[in-house]
Amino acid sequence: MAATETISGPRYAPEDPTLPKPWKGLVDGKTGYLYFWNPETNATQYERPTGSTTIPIGSTVHAQMSLNTWALGDSSDDRYNKTSKSDDGYRGSEGSRDLMFNSQNAPRTSAKEPVNSMSADAYRRRHEITVSGGDVPAPFTSFEVAGFPSEILREVHNAGFPSPTPIQAQSWPITLQGRDIVAVAKTGSGKTLGYLIPGFIHLKNSRNDPRMGPTVLVLAPTRELATQIRDEAVKFGRSSRISCTCLYGGAPKGPQLRDLDRGVDVVVATPGRLNDILEMRRINLHQVSYLVLDEADRMLDMGFEPQIRKIVREVPARRQTLMFTATWPKEVRKIAADLLVKPIQVNIGNVDELVANKSITQHVECLAPMEKHRRLEQILRSQEPGSKILIFCSTKKMCDQLARNLSRPFGAAAIHGDKSQSERNQVLSHFRTGRSPILVATDVAARGLDIKDIRVVINYDFPTGVEDYVHRIGRTGRAGASGVSYTFFGEQDAKYASELIKILEGANQRVPTEIRDMASRGGMMNRFRRWGSGQGHGRGDSVYGGRDFVRAGFGDKGRGRGYSYDSRDSGRGYQNGYEKGRSSSPNKSSWTDRDRDYRSRSRSRSPGRFDQGPRRSPVRSFHQAMTERNRSQHHGSYRDN
Repeated sequence: MAATETISGPRYAPEDPTLPKPWKGLVDGKTGYLYFWNPETNATQYERPTGSTTIPIGSTVHAQMSLNTWALGDSSDDRYNKTSKSDDGYRGSEGSRDLMFNSQNAPRTSAKEPVNSMSADAYRRRHEITVSGGDVPAPFTSFEVAGFPSEILREVHNAGFPSPTPIQAQSWPITLQGRDIVAVAKTGSGKTLGYLIPGFIHLKNSRNDPRMGPTVLVLAPTRELATQIRDEAVKFGRSSRISCTCLYGGAPKGPQLRDLDRGVDVVVATPGRLNDILEMRRINLHQVSYLVLDEADRMLDMGFEPQIRKIVREVPARRQTLMFTATWPKEVRKIAADLLVKPIQVNIGNVDELVANKSITQHVECLAPMEKHRRLEQILRSQEPGSKILIFCSTKKMCDQLARNLSRPFGAAAIHGDKSQSERNQVLSHFRTGRSPILVATDVAARGLDIKDIRVVINYDFPTGVEDYVHRIGRTGRAGASGVSYTFFGEQDAKYASELIKILEGANQRVPTEIRDMASRGGMMNRFRRWGSGQGHGRGDSVYGGRDFVRAGFGDKGRGRGYSYDSRDSGRGYQNGYEKGRSSSPNKSSWTDRDRDYRSRSRSRSPGRFDQGPRRSPVRSFHQAMTERNRSQHHGSYRDN
């Protein structure tokens, strides 16, 4: 037990009676990750075990895999004059890679050990892995079975990873054979190392001169994701003397160009900045033989398809192409068919159905906008001091103001697209180190932000779709750890209720009755429904969704995700103080003039409308308006019950 009490070594997790025998929970002392250990088979894994015992797959085939050419390199400098077609019709690779990773030399189970072949199928079933393509090799279930060079194994073990994740286990043997691959897996599943480690081995076998251009090219949609991939490449490639640089916008080109002039093996880039440097003729891609498209669906969502195709035209046609994506829509399928040659597809889970990470406990709360900030503070105060918490807002202004008001009591910082790259780097650095344990962000951080110890994700504003919801909450519960998410859901989000119910039920989470009621109404807003003290269901009464918050002096009027009811309600009259999405007592007026002024300015874009003063319905007469105003003055200013 002495070893388990050291700071850096593993320790036993609290006793869990639901774990099947003889599995035990362990916590890595360096990373804090929870993983599971079977003392009878000495198997370790991140995923929670579901059976009584498992047999490590391929544990006897380690001697069959040897990468002696890691140090020697390829015996032939002419890669492409020696390409060949394999028996199954897939594009062949250079001589050394064919010698090491063709279908005859890939790790396989011998005829004397049929249990390993059966175990491969069992492993895929247990981890919901489906594969399509010819002659798919068995997954690697340990780093030792993969036969990686000792320097890479040392880096992996130093990082505290006990075993490959499912996407790594299945994609590595495919990639090491030099075949194209499409890997579809949720965020936080270990996709980055899924393509980086085979890329390092490919790089060493290629023996290219880095001064003539990179050999490995990785494209990513955002600056944050690109820099994180670069950091991982530097971390795991340092001992192998692999050089890497990152090309992204929002930062000076000078240092990036100097790195390219010195020569680098690996380039990680966003499509926009790489195209700029290509037009300057400061980078040559003629040596690229290992191309990776990471978060391909996100890049297409952001409109990068023309830039991607322009970049690919600069890369040799004889290459190995890997596409990693979290979803599999038709746009991604089309570009995969254009860029990849007979790829093997690996799916983790059901790719035709959007599924949330089951290790995340999801709480969805139906709140009026004015209740959000009070509830947010309750959640923050209930967490352990120093816990990393990520809060998502939908606008940059709300992001900044929420961070300002939370910075003193909780130590919050903000990140969004208007921040300079140096500011974003500083904020992320403070968040990682715990100096600012709370990060308030727009969707710029919804994908690619790989900070493994985020404990809680809070959706202060519901996103513009359930797919973004899944990616947001996916920032916690990464690499086998558990996580918690809180989502504030309002009647203005009712159109997403049905899809959200599918996500919650698919992850075995509780569905609030209010969400089911919205779904039963077909996603229509309940005009006269009241939740608690909620008399404001619009997305922008104030910075935090309530007029009281503005009146108290915590925010600027008109800053929120609201929309103008002047345009939305034109031609519609709601008598006796009833307004769209609101309710009030027949004995009380709904708004004072000041309240209407705040509401009308919330997001109005018309200069002529901006200074109109109190908002009045176009169908009301002057007498009706004055009667309502007198009634408001008689009962006093508006107060929430």
